[in-house]
Amino acid sequence: MIQRTGEVRRVTRETDVRLRLSIDGDGAASVTTGIGFLDHMLTALATHAGFTLDLTATGDLNVDDHHTVEDCALALGKALDDALGDRRGLARFGSAYAPLDEALARAVVDLSGRPFSRINLGLRREWLGTMSCENISHALASFATAARLTLHVDVLVGDNDHHRAEAGFKAVALALRASVVSTGSLQVPSTKGTLT
Repeated sequence: MIQRTGEVRRVTRETDVRLRLSIDGDGAASVTTGIGFLDHMLTALATHAGFTLDLTATGDLNVDDHHTVEDCALALGKALDDALGDRRGLARFGSAYAPLDEALARAVVDLSGRPFSRINLGLRREWLGTMSCENISHALASFATAARLTLHVDVLVGDNDHHRAEAGFKAVALALRASVVSTGSLQVPSTKGTLT
């Protein structure tokens, strides 16, 4: 079986991100970004998607969290895109619900090759730890763009913003897990014949 992996080094004046991803992993994650809540969300994503993820990042956290969050999400999306190759023989679509106590989230993924996202977490707080809540949705949108996939995430209910965000990431993980499954076909799952 071909190893479906992606390795990315993203270096800018603002960040330095190193990432290795295996889609056919064991859910083990080592994530160090300097932003505890981001580490928590990316670890949850890898764990529940069944991916193996090693990610380290340093960024200009003296400015704020935005550049580090965005660049980690872009690197993760690029690594997934690389690992998927031409997307031949994939299930392509995935959807999932994930609860976390009182919160319930739904995510739908299409490995369409066309980047689009609609993220509705409904967060009310300004910060979760040292991560701004606006960047939680932005992380998912940036990931979808770089991974060239369509992503819809809605948190349907929930009172606690930590639970709402985490349920959203877990639902995305489960939907990704379903979409990257190999069907055994040699065909690209598209009437166009391409997902590029």
